[in-house]
Amino acid sequence: MRPSQRPTATWVTLVSRHGSLCYSGLVPAVLAGLHPPSACLIDLRRLCSLAGVAFVEAEILGVDLSAGSLSLEGRPPLAFDLLSLDVGALTPPSPGALGVKPLEPLLRWCENSPPSHPNLRGGGASAVEVALALRARGLHPRLLTRGSHLHLGSKAAERLALRLLAQAAIPLHPQAGEGEPADLACTGSHAPPWLAAAGLAVDPASGRVLTHPTLQALHHPRVFASGDCGLIASDPRPPSGVWAVRAAPALAANLRRALEGRPLRAWRPQRLALQLLGDGGFLGGSPRALAFWGPFAFGPSFLLWRWKHQLDQRFLDSFTALRPMASPKEAPMACRGCAAKLPAQPLRSALARLAAMESPHQPPPPPEDAPVSRRLPGGECLLQSVDGFPALVSDPWLNGRLTTLHACGDLWASGADVESAQVVVTLPVASPALQEELLLHTLAGVRSVLHPLGARLLGGHTLEGRDGAGLGLSLTINGLAPASRHWAKGPLRPGDALLLSRPIGTGVLFAAAMVGAARAEWLDGALRQMQTSQASLVELLAAHGCHACTDITGFGLLGHLGEMLAVPANGPSAGPSPPAVMVDLEAAAIPVFPGARELLERGYASTLAPANAEALSLLNGPVRWRPAEPADAPPPGLWIDPQTCGPLLAALPGAQAPAALQALRASGFAEARLIGVVRPHP
Repeated sequence: MRPSQRPTATWVTLVSRHGSLCYSGLVPAVLAGLHPPSACLIDLRRLCSLAGVAFVEAEILGVDLSAGSLSLEGRPPLAFDLLSLDVGALTPPSPGALGVKPLEPLLRWCENSPPSHPNLRGGGASAVEVALALRARGLHPRLLTRGSHLHLGSKAAERLALRLLAQAAIPLHPQAGEGEPADLACTGSHAPPWLAAAGLAVDPASGRVLTHPTLQALHHPRVFASGDCGLIASDPRPPSGVWAVRAAPALAANLRRALEGRPLRAWRPQRLALQLLGDGGFLGGSPRALAFWGPFAFGPSFLLWRWKHQLDQRFLDSFTALRPMASPKEAPMACRGCAAKLPAQPLRSALARLAAMESPHQPPPPPEDAPVSRRLPGGECLLQSVDGFPALVSDPWLNGRLTTLHACGDLWASGADVESAQVVVTLPVASPALQEELLLHTLAGVRSVLHPLGARLLGGHTLEGRDGAGLGLSLTINGLAPASRHWAKGPLRPGDALLLSRPIGTGVLFAAAMVGAARAEWLDGALRQMQTSQASLVELLAAHGCHACTDITGFGLLGHLGEMLAVPANGPSAGPSPPAVMVDLEAAAIPVFPGARELLERGYASTLAPANAEALSLLNGPVRWRPAEPADAPPPGLWIDPQTCGPLLAALPGAQAPAALQALRASGFAEARLIGVVRPHP
């Protein structure tokens, strides 16, 4: 449904277990080694961003038809007014064998050293095409069929396929029993069982949702189904990408009509569909393909393969060719997340003027991540910090989780355990039901962080963004730290080692994502690490002598390192003074998220990065690095990149640094690095 054709005040959410979708038409070519795995992926995050659709990465567990909600793994149910199901199908279980559907595990299996003589169970078109693809890859598959022959829909198709299999030296083992060992199962497909469990009328043989010609589920007009999980009861067709693609315009039109309260239109699928089956090029020359149309079969032919490739590529190009909202050379969109914070210069100036009003003759103290509110009688420090920003992602639950983890970083960087939080949630102008959903999922995302920490959500406040503001979240975080474990940003000491807990580069990645330029796998990888709590690092760093720490957020690695250097040797309360130490930065050791460097070199950067460039002046003074270091060292542009859910940067005695690094990596922070050493200032 095109955004321009969408009824006003409509909130559309796409739910998928992955940030990208495998296009089945190109999977055999990937298995054959003709294309890399990325060639068959459709970037769902990018499409959602371009279409103004919220994206939720979650596993669907079921549907509650009476409540009108989707059950999602690890989060609250997602309410809906209309539900469109296109959830694909699964290969029926086969003992000891990996099903070819869903496709993602199949691609991983093929990339991770599969057996040289794999057994494939199945006799349909997918089994034949997968076997030929694996043969082209250099493997020696064997095909195990349940019956005495293949099942390709016609004798002509089976005759040509048998000839191809013989040329490829792929043996057939007919009448194979269920006990015959198999590595892969290509034995048809069955819709997810939770569709029938929800009470939807399904086809008994395939589990596919039975629908009217309008694609509405029987007896449930608010639910639509298409693709491999849907079946028009009065006009059934076998599962095939051809019918799924042809159904898309009819589905979009009927969803729009349902939202507008207009009558729906019936769709009649074509009776026959063309099948093009590739051989993967197992003979070492140009790949060929077979063509099946009803009782007719043709090939194998290079021209048919070329036609198939052109059709597949044209389909993928219809998604990748969609224009992003802006290019690096155009005026950039204002970044969200922590990159939406105020630049350092006006912030420092305002705070300095405020301090001068209160104490004209005293310099303002250096900033702290989480200042001490008061000291308790037992010696513990009560700390408090506040943080928040416009939503970084369109998923309110994930945004709640990310924002909370980001806000907790100030406490963890100060050596504190999070004890409680309060929130301020800004909601867009919308219907009361939608605002309720957005608030529920935002707060649930907040609790997903606090609950494992034993911390309480005390309450908060809500606002409606009547000036056009979208979803936003801010938090006040309270924590406790023993007096012996309360860390300030500094001072740094000669002989210290600087340890960075995980990669940087989120500012560049999400700036590019806003214009559809960041690849799905880059964002998926970054979000996996950003969602990881760093609470466990407090005890680990304390056990290895950490005495100063900060979290890398809006001002970037170099800006926050500069704050650590600004703390004078006689303590934070003494006010700023020229640093007594300097840092030798091991630039090549700085970990960077995949894709960030490439995007920076292509001209993408956070809108806060130009203001952060002020910190580059440190490179001519208290921070040294060797420009002649290896070419894989991240460029300084990434050192000023603003981070959301950024790493901790800890200073600890150099003698304990190797053990600390080993401890962090053993606890799940595999990309932690030692990135510098502190020396006396000459």
